[in-house]
Amino acid sequence: MNPPESIPHLPVIIVGGGQAGLSLSACLQQRGIEHLVLEKHSAMHVWRTQRWDNFCLVTPNWQCALPGHPYDGPDPHGFMKKDEIVRYLDAFRAKVNPPMREGVTVHRVTPRPDGGFHVSTSVGEWTAGQVVVASGGYHVPIVPRMAERLPAAIVQLHSEQYRSADALPPGGVLVVGSGQSGAQIAEDLHLAGREVHLAVGDAPRCARFYRGRDVVDWLADMGYYDMPVTAHPLREGVRDNTNHYVTGRDGGRDIDLRRFALEGMKLYGLLQDFRDGHLRFAPGLGEALDHADRIYNGINAAIDKHIAERGIAAPPPSVYEAVWRPEGETAELDPLAAGIGSIIWCIGFSPDFRWVDAPVFNGRGDPVHLRGVTQQAGLYFLGLPWLHTWGSGRFSGIARDAQYLCEQIAQHAASTREVVAC
Repeated sequence: MNPPESIPHLPVIIVGGGQAGLSLSACLQQRGIEHLVLEKHSAMHVWRTQRWDNFCLVTPNWQCALPGHPYDGPDPHGFMKKDEIVRYLDAFRAKVNPPMREGVTVHRVTPRPDGGFHVSTSVGEWTAGQVVVASGGYHVPIVPRMAERLPAAIVQLHSEQYRSADALPPGGVLVVGSGQSGAQIAEDLHLAGREVHLAVGDAPRCARFYRGRDVVDWLADMGYYDMPVTAHPLREGVRDNTNHYVTGRDGGRDIDLRRFALEGMKLYGLLQDFRDGHLRFAPGLGEALDHADRIYNGINAAIDKHIAERGIAAPPPSVYEAVWRPEGETAELDPLAAGIGSIIWCIGFSPDFRWVDAPVFNGRGDPVHLRGVTQQAGLYFLGLPWLHTWGSGRFSGIARDAQYLCEQIAQHAASTREVVAC
């Protein structure tokens, strides 16, 4: 493979300077494989710019295990807050000291006929023997078209733009979506004394603590976090699942939407439309709450079974029972008459890999891969949810994924006889 002399060549280019890209950089450096990380903004920028002020981890600190950089603070079973997370990641970057160019947008990655890739960026062209897409899967904030028809007096934000209750205009706040971000933002507003309206989806929930331990600790012992996607009952379908809502706030606790309702939060079914000045909600609030509770109790029942089979001494089991049920459901709501001053869309993101010009995507635009390895030789993905295990998109599993891809990169380089040493 002999790239044109006028275009600089690198054995490996990593696109994305978050925890995934830097984790792979750490592994490649250990193997002496030359590479360059290209980051559109600045390293770890999402954690600084797209998290609310009271954001904290929902998994315990001990699960933070980036390559060569485990959590070593005083509270392994606590939950780092936003500023602590940023410090943890800044220390990781300093430790890795990656070869990285920040402020570089990758416009196109194209396979070359004679092998390798052409990488077109905002600062020029490169060729690369191999390319790793480590830019995550949360690119385009999802906001429905109905948002265009809402009254101009109502301020609209996506979850990535929310910072605090004080930063919102006066009035009630409608939170749309009850996944991990929506439930936590609704709680943040509720604790701040704001009037909260929550449009509930089909997100599941889980307990924070059960039978004397964090549920994450139990699930780790049960091997759940080591289960590969190929062994999961849903197979690749698990990648579409909404995350269970729970919180690490104030030392960690359950999020119980029914209890919020008892305390004055207004719950609705799935938001369907805005028409004739009214928000329209689908029926099924009660069923959605029941579904979340079934998942909650089901996880606890699996822990009960684990405890019983191994004869583990633990506090007695329990079953959650609903503390509130909707008496009828609100089918429509005039947001202005209800005093709603702002809406926060918490319905996720969609991926955008249009800049990767290779035949490795399914009909929905998601990459098709096995442990991040695609059918396009030398093209990989890293840092996606359930890339391999539950922890692939989190601090807990990225080291294993990065090490695996590092080995694949080394093998591919050997098979193509490309010199990769620094």
